[in-house]
Amino acid sequence: MITYIERLGTYADVQAYSLRHPTYTVTEPGYGPLPNDLLISPRVAPQMIGLGLLQSVPEATLNGLADPDDSNSDGISGRPSIVWDAALETQSLGRFGWKANQPTLLQQNAGAAAGAIGLSTGLFPKQNCAPAQSECAEIISGGNPELSDDFLLKLTLYSLTIAVPAQRNATDPQVIAGQEIFARIGCSSCHMPSLQTEMIEGFPELSNQTFHPFTDLLLHDMGPDLADNRSDFAATGSEWCTPPLWGLGLAPTVNQHHFLLHDGRARGFEEAILWHGGEGETAKETFRNLPKANRDALGTFLKSL
Repeated sequence: MITYIERLGTYADVQAYSLRHPTYTVTEPGYGPLPNDLLISPRVAPQMIGLGLLQSVPEATLNGLADPDDSNSDGISGRPSIVWDAALETQSLGRFGWKANQPTLLQQNAGAAAGAIGLSTGLFPKQNCAPAQSECAEIISGGNPELSDDFLLKLTLYSLTIAVPAQRNATDPQVIAGQEIFARIGCSSCHMPSLQTEMIEGFPELSNQTFHPFTDLLLHDMGPDLADNRSDFAATGSEWCTPPLWGLGLAPTVNQHHFLLHDGRARGFEEAILWHGGEGETAKETFRNLPKANRDALGTFLKSL
């Protein structure tokens, strides 16, 4: 069950806004009492577009964007997420998921198959049954693995090659003004406008591409208000991977809602910005102090992506 408390605030020009703070409660658990230290961290599903491009950015590029000690004193200290790569049986750079806990789309898809719909794969052959789920452990399986390697590879190929919609109204003066404000108030320090892929054998559509995802794929501390207090590999309970912004202007059309951030608490771009804390605090406060015309221009730019 989700309940919300509205947090009231005002912009510098005294226009009011409200942020809804969620509280999550589990009622009538199906497998006995829950532990007192249970951590709940809901998720809105990330976009599927452009994932092959994000996977094709050289690791050296992302490491070069990192500044874990904030050596340039700009308040931004992004760092790479180091996770376990089950296929290579070694540590790798995480790129996918709200805390960048998946290194590749192959592992992302295999993990989703196991965790979301209970299908075993060659990468994760065990059934996803908790100790209390005795019937789950005893039920007849659909094969070993239930999702064949061939099908998993086809699914991953599909995930790699979903295209990104083009920006709309890129020459509109309001969009151009909003993009300038986006950079000026510091949003582009984490939401990097452009990245470059390397050569990917067999994938000319992914190779040597300059693209515009508005992410650095790094972990950033976003402060206590957005913290789920749940660590995930290298990510702490208050760190999140910078989400790409491309395609978000079409989210209301595609998803039939415009709930943003990891748990959907933000009802649109302005609320998402106003939830920023930690490394995003300065940009958030600069946005809060903008005139309404500038805030509207920034929103127009974001809707064009």
